Amino acid sequence: MNAKSAELAAQLVPATYIQQGLDAVRSREKLVTTLLAQRRLPDNGWDDASVELLLQTLSAMDSNNFRGSAGAGEREARVFSPIVARRHFYLAHGVGRSGDVAAVQPKAAGSSLMVQLANAMAKDVLRLAGLRAVESALVLPVATGMSLTLVLLQLKEAKPDARYVIWPRIDQKSCFKSIVAAGLTPLVLENVLMEEDGKVGGQLKTDLVGMAGLLDRHGSASVLAVMSTTSCFAPRAYDSVEEIAKLCKEYDVAHVINNAYGVQASKCVHQVEVSMRTGRVDAVVQSLDKNFMVPIGGAIVCSPSRDVIDRVAKFYPGRASATPTLDFFITMLQMGRNGYRRLLENRKHVADYMREQLQALAGDLGERLLHVSSNEISFAMTLATFYQDAADTKEKSRQLTLLGAMLFSRGVSGAR
Repeated sequence: MNAKSAELAAQLVPATYIQQGLDAVRSREKLVTTLLAQRRLPDNGWDDASVELLLQTLSAMDSNNFRGSAGAGEREARVFSPIVARRHFYLAHGVGRSGDVAAVQPKAAGSSLMVQLANAMAKDVLRLAGLRAVESALVLPVATGMSLTLVLLQLKEAKPDARYVIWPRIDQKSCFKSIVAAGLTPLVLENVLMEEDGKVGGQLKTDLVGMAGLLDRHGSASVLAVMSTTSCFAPRAYDSVEEIAKLCKEYDVAHVINNAYGVQASKCVHQVEVSMRTGRVDAVVQSLDKNFMVPIGGAIVCSPSRDVIDRVAKFYPGRASATPTLDFFITMLQMGRNGYRRLLENRKHVADYMREQLQALAGDLGERLLHVSSNEISFAMTLATFYQDAADTKEKSRQLTLLGAMLFSRGVSGAR
């Protein structure tokens, strides 16, 4: 409401009441001004009304929502269902243009502004988590695996004769398939089992000697990149990303880090940060849903080089859905810096509690919790007593599958 509208409103309602209402409106407008000026997460999370007011304003800036717009000849932002329109807050133009997923759209000023703010907030929240060497970040409208493929394809464009990607093994399909989907050949590097301080169990670590051997054997001209992994299932430890970064710098080979759900773990973040500062890291990919509590569908790719992120954005074919970006944008506004810090701190306490309770449970059952200090995200417990009466491998598998089903039916859905 502008000054003239306020003056006219005061003819209908006492001016003091109008002023009180205007002060409330101005306080919400001030939040937007601060967001545009600082381009980072707000210190404290916004309430629903403030977020919805901003989204309504942004959608009103898109051409499909102009009053009197006929849409003659229009090919996009034509939404049949009012439910679908409301679900997207009437932001129907998506993100980017045909040649750049981060480009501004002439017909969608509001959507474009939301995208630019979301990318700035992505960089800010990664730095807040500890990745201070990050110079640029981009929210991609595809999940982790496809984002890794896009990064590899962008690297391949600059080094077309290289065909191999060295990949320290992790038993997860999407990162392996991301290499194949990019038309590249994975060189699978088995991990090495190491005992730690004489503790029972040991952990699987990166075979750095084997990696150097692969680089020597195939030559840096034929190897496009090393794809390392941080977050993973125990007893596998995080890859030795700092040492890998130094190897990649020495051999002049690109280094892509699959940091799928590692942003929430301080030790993981620290290793990635050090590797950026001491060696070569071209890009780091992290999942939106696993780190920022939004629906599956997006990822953040970041880099200590703005040029790498610009090339990834320009490599994306066509425009894309705004849904992952919008989900992230809303969540960061409502979470705020203080809320995000609290979540990181709470995760540490809950992880410590879970470790203690699993240790006690394992002792009661005659099992043991494996000691994997280089993995603070997952825990591994032996299950030997659960199938000791099994006559063969098939029966053993059946009994362990039954255990998994029993856990799932009791609300434990994250066990592997």
